[in-house]
Amino acid sequence: MSAATIASPASAADNASAVVRMRDVKFRWPGARGFGLQIDSFTLPARAKVLLVGPSGTGKSTVLSLLCGIVAPSSGTLEVMGTDLTRLSHSARDRFRVEHFGIIFQMFNLLPYGSVLDNVMLPLSFSSVRARRASQGGTVEAEARRLLDSLGLDAHQFANHSTAALSVGQQQRVAAARALIGAPEIIVADEPTSALDRNRQLAFLDLLFAEADKAGAAVIMVSHEEELGKRFDQVVRLDEICRAQRGSAAA
Repeated sequence: MSAATIASPASAADNASAVVRMRDVKFRWPGARGFGLQIDSFTLPARAKVLLVGPSGTGKSTVLSLLCGIVAPSSGTLEVMGTDLTRLSHSARDRFRVEHFGIIFQMFNLLPYGSVLDNVMLPLSFSSVRARRASQGGTVEAEARRLLDSLGLDAHQFANHSTAALSVGQQQRVAAARALIGAPEIIVADEPTSALDRNRQLAFLDLLFAEADKAGAAVIMVSHEEELGKRFDQVVRLDEICRAQRGSAAA
């Protein structure tokens, strides 16, 4: 097994306002040689923008899966919004995730034959809390259209288009609007800019951060491109702080 350790120093003020706290977290994927991850300490302050950087295979996506409750650690403490996810059942973690997280997947995971609006509003079908937030200023459709326009996709032109007919950049904006709708407290993004050139990457981040700031959301994103870190409040370099082992001795 290979193992990685992540340490993230945080100030007392950051800890007091943290939306995520991970301490002594251990996880390994199934199999004798499965990848293993140990997180000594990681804190995500409220409203912060944090970039996790490192080459493929260092555990960036695994950290996000743990943080969102997609997978559960074998030991340690994982607190999100004051709730210890290690004490929740799988179904309870799923419910918690849709209430508090907006996720931009690397491959976007859009419904290919659903309309743009259908995709953006999808999380509201599973979260009454986010549905109420999305309708505070009017209808949920109006909020979906506002987000699309704010993220650079003309809602008047594209709202009823199938997402399968969109370009990669357009699909990315739909995925971001879906993550942001209903103002979840934490936005998680897994390599969302990997298919874009640098100018489009930076433009997308500026739009995403502007909407996250409006919602008061923290953003945590993984990428192999450390140059993007200039746009973030904090950069955590996994390749500099990990220790890896191979074989059964690592268990």
